[in-house]
Amino acid sequence: MPEMPPETMTAVEVSQPGPPEVLKAVSRPRPAPGPGEVLVRVAAAGVNGPDIKQRQGHYPPPKGASDLPGLEVAGTVAALGAGVDEWKDGDAVCALANGGGYAEYCTVPAGQCLPVPKGLGMIEAAALPETFFTVWNNVAMRAGLSEGESFLVHGGAGGIGSTAIQIAKALGARVFATASSPEKCDACRQLGADRAINYKSEDFVEVVRAEAPGGGVNVILDMIGGEYVARNIKALAADGRMVHIAFDQGSSVEINLMPVMLKRLTLTGSTLRPRTAEFKAEVARQLKARIWPLIEAGTIKPLIHAIFPLARAADAHRLMESGRHVGKIVLTV
Repeated sequence: MPEMPPETMTAVEVSQPGPPEVLKAVSRPRPAPGPGEVLVRVAAAGVNGPDIKQRQGHYPPPKGASDLPGLEVAGTVAALGAGVDEWKDGDAVCALANGGGYAEYCTVPAGQCLPVPKGLGMIEAAALPETFFTVWNNVAMRAGLSEGESFLVHGGAGGIGSTAIQIAKALGARVFATASSPEKCDACRQLGADRAINYKSEDFVEVVRAEAPGGGVNVILDMIGGEYVARNIKALAADGRMVHIAFDQGSSVEINLMPVMLKRLTLTGSTLRPRTAEFKAEVARQLKARIWPLIEAGTIKPLIHAIFPLARAADAHRLMESGRHVGKIVLTV
C-alpha cells in the first residue's frame, strides 16, 4: 500500500499584493486530487514571470485554481483522482500546474503531466513545463515556424528565450535573439542562436533586415510590447508572423497598418493559463512526441541559473526582477 500523504503541508502564499516580502511560508491543508487530477509530491518548482505578476496583484488565478503561485512542478505522483489511469503512485513527473506549485503538494490535471525525461533530475525537470508549453504552443502551433525559416526572440537569455532558441533550432530555423549584455549574448549563442544581438549597442531591426534571408524574419516571439511592436513590424519579412505572450513595456500601442497590409503580416498572441485542460493535454502530447526525445538525447536542455529553497521564494523573485539571471530559477521543496 502506498504511504498516505499528510493532511497538512508547507506552502508559500501571497499574503497581500506587493513586493517580494509579501511571500510568506504557511501551513495549509493538503489539497486532494479531483476527478481527472493527480496529486504531485513536489520536489522542485519553477519560478516564472506570471508568478511575479500574480504576487503584484496583476495576474489573478483563474476560477477554480489554487491561489498559491507556481505554474510548474516536478516530483512524484502521491495520489490519483477518479478516472486517472495513465499514471500510478510513485511515477516521476513534471507538470504544468494551474497554480499551487509553491507547496509540498500540488494537484494537476493528469493530461498536463509529462514523464521526467531520462537523464534529468527533478530540478531540471521543474524548469521545463511552463516555458516549453508556452513556446511550443506559440512558436510551433500558432506561428507555424518551419524548417528553413528565420526566427527572432527577445530576451534570449531568460527562461522563455532560452527555451525558444532551442525549440526554434530543433524546428530547423535560423535563430536571432536579443539580450542586454555580451555575457547574455554568449549564452544565447551557446544555446544555438545563429546571431545574438546586444540591444544596448545594436538595433535589432537593422540586424535582421541585413542578415535574415528575405530582408526580415518570418516569426517573432515578443514579450516586450510597447514601442517594440512597431519595430517588430519593420523586422518581419513578407508573410511574417508576430506572436505576443507578454508586454513588459505595455499592452496599448499605436501602429501603422500599412506595412501589415503590404507585407501580409499576421499579428497574434495568447495566454496559456486560462486554456482548457484538453488543450493543454494536446500541447503535452506534442511535446512528448517531438521535444522529449531531443531532451533525452541531450540536444535540448533546460538552462538553470539559480536554485533556492521554497522558504526563500522572495529571494528568487528579487533575482528574477533584477534581470540578472540567465535561464531559469527553481525552488526546491
